[in-house]
Amino acid sequence: MRWFSPLYERAMRWAAHPHAPRYLFALAFAEASFFPLPPDVMLAPMALATPKRAWRFALVATAGSVLGGVLGYVIGHFAFEAVAPLIHQWGYWEGYQEAVRWFERWGIWAVFLAGFSPIPYKVFTIGAGVVAMDFVPFVLASFIGRGGRFFLVAGLMAWGGERMENLLRRYIDRIGWLLVILVLGVYLLFRH
Repeated sequence: MRWFSPLYERAMRWAAHPHAPRYLFALAFAEASFFPLPPDVMLAPMALATPKRAWRFALVATAGSVLGGVLGYVIGHFAFEAVAPLIHQWGYWEGYQEAVRWFERWGIWAVFLAGFSPIPYKVFTIGAGVVAMDFVPFVLASFIGRGGRFFLVAGLMAWGGERMENLLRRYIDRIGWLLVILVLGVYLLFRH
């Protein structure tokens, strides 16, 4: 089934849009506090479409994510009772509880690790606010963790360049289905 090819083509067109960096910032901001779609889905095609601007795009995604993380922190610190039902409803409660366990075990390092974790980042930002983590170390760990992830994604795409784009175009449907299976497997693993 070729479901991912049309999505890939659309993402590549969007990546070339003049306002794409603004959209990337907004997506990264929203994902870090309440939105389910990770910015990588926009960052990767943007870095692939214009490799010379990959580092700039990674910085834009990092800045948006860190500022969105601050909003998540504020939500967790001041309004957790109001958003807890939504966390349950959207299926993030187990991830939230896992994030709190990570905070208890690793402290501020949990925020750094969250940048690369399969648990949605918003769960960590809200959890950091709930446990009243020190704010400045939270922001620094967010910048390093999320920046590390976004610069890695942008760097890999820029490094791969046209060759990577041709490979993705050729195998995107297989990769897409593999990722669906992987995400489902991770979900089931964390659920049980």
